[in-house]
Amino acid sequence: MTTSKPTDLSVTPRDIRFEPAKDYVRHWLGGDPVGTAVMNALSLTFPDGERLFVDAVRHYRERLPPALQDDARHFIAQEALHSREHQALNDLVDPAIYPVAEILAKIRARIAMARARGPFGMLVSTIALEHFTAMMAEVHMEAGDRLFAGAEPRIERLWRWHALEETEHKAVAFDVFMEITRHWNPLRRYWLRVWTMALITVNFTGNISSHAARLLEAEGYSRRAARAAVRRYVWLSPGIFRLGWRTYFAWYRPGFHPWQIGSRPEVNSWRTEFDAIAKTSSL
Repeated sequence: MTTSKPTDLSVTPRDIRFEPAKDYVRHWLGGDPVGTAVMNALSLTFPDGERLFVDAVRHYRERLPPALQDDARHFIAQEALHSREHQALNDLVDPAIYPVAEILAKIRARIAMARARGPFGMLVSTIALEHFTAMMAEVHMEAGDRLFAGAEPRIERLWRWHALEETEHKAVAFDVFMEITRHWNPLRRYWLRVWTMALITVNFTGNISSHAARLLEAEGYSRRAARAAVRRYVWLSPGIFRLGWRTYFAWYRPGFHPWQIGSRPEVNSWRTEFDAIAKTSSL
């Protein structure tokens, strides 16, 4: 049973500045207002959310064995870079048109609730949310040509870079959790994972859908039409929350580990591409 990352895969921070403003248009996802709204809603959650992930893992880093300490250090570096680049993208969502401040206030209130549970509560939330980001990275690799058709080039590359690195570190927070709870009864640990994922699923999918609908309302959609359009996008066509169902439900298996789900072949070509870009430090 696989419980460690492949030997040919490393957690590698790539300090790339994508400068999305150079390619930015209002409906940057192929002119589609609905898809753009959904992806912008996701992006708005990342800077604050990834700071939560970083703080959760950093709290336990000194208690980890050396190899996992190294992975944790690289995880922290990757997430910090993701936060920076998504902040640059989010800064382009015009607050004169869209309710950015309202959405960010809701995101930060949710994150404050997670932080109030202390480091361990933050870590448990992190492992569930990292499973979601890994699942969505797989969806991107499987259906990215369709999902990002017509996307502005720098923004499309930003999302692929993010997906690659989410794949590389998809098990780091999970391994930290397993190390910290290594003396627990396995059944106790399993039920904590299951209940956390059930709660995170409802909140994460509901919140992203709500934020995206608010962005569409700013485009002139009625509340009902905005919600219906978002539901179609995330669950039906293309169905970004539906396409990764096998990976999602794997979480509920006793004995699950993220590396039981292998990497798609796109990982190697994307890694080669972004390693080369990182060496030049510019696009």
